[in-house]
Amino acid sequence: MPELPEVETVRRGLMPRLVGRRIVRLQQRRADLRVPLPARFAARVEGRTVTAIDRRAKYLLIRLDDGQTLIVHLGMSGRMTLHDAESAASHPLGRHDHVVFDMDDGWQVRFNDARRFGLMVLEANEAVAGHKFFKSLGPEPLDDAFTGDVLAARLAGRRTPIKAALLDQKTLVGVGNIYACEALFLAGLSPRRSAHTVKGERADRLVDAIKLVLNRSIEDGGSTLRDHVQPGGELGYFQTRFNVYDRAGIACPTRDCGQTVRRLVQAGRSTFYCARCQR
Repeated sequence: MPELPEVETVRRGLMPRLVGRRIVRLQQRRADLRVPLPARFAARVEGRTVTAIDRRAKYLLIRLDDGQTLIVHLGMSGRMTLHDAESAASHPLGRHDHVVFDMDDGWQVRFNDARRFGLMVLEANEAVAGHKFFKSLGPEPLDDAFTGDVLAARLAGRRTPIKAALLDQKTLVGVGNIYACEALFLAGLSPRRSAHTVKGERADRLVDAIKLVLNRSIEDGGSTLRDHVQPGGELGYFQTRFNVYDRAGIACPTRDCGQTVRRLVQAGRSTFYCARCQR
């Protein structure tokens, strides 16, 4: 599933082509994705100008000039790709191109989702913050306000392993399995460590590691393991910089460590770590 860096990469790729442009046509090629598509979808967005594209957790928030927000989630396999007029004409729509936006300058945005776990919902701007998708979410890890003290407060009293706590969107948002493994390695914290013990200097190290890992991945266009592509069609390449994720049996990258990366299963998810470097 696309995680925060992948969604942020999509947001940044779409902004130059959508913000300030008018949607002249919407093609809705099926009735639903994970949930039904908005009622009167085309009528409600055609003629509207995109004023901004924001992100909350793993959701894109496409702001329209009439006070509506199009909430988009990519699900497991969703892509939003850009095509200029020549590319759109030479590449016919595929069976999984479910929603297509034609912009006033000839560019086209296609929402492709083979597994159909994505979604699109239209809400009034003032209703977005209180929407069921967002009202229970934790803080954004890349915000300046997200500090070690904030993380420690959210972990206080929790006996769950720290890896599981990081995947809980009520703790903080957008840090999925890949980035939790990588951040814990950089912070030198065992994925088995009880969450309530991560405070003080440990929490500071972990917050710094989370921000570093996420920003590096955004710079690299995200991680392409299966479905993720950037809006221009380019693959992400952060996977070439993994320290531990999916590297079980390979030497730990820490100089003179001498151990290999191990794999364990926590709550049904694979965790990768170095038993010597992470305590």
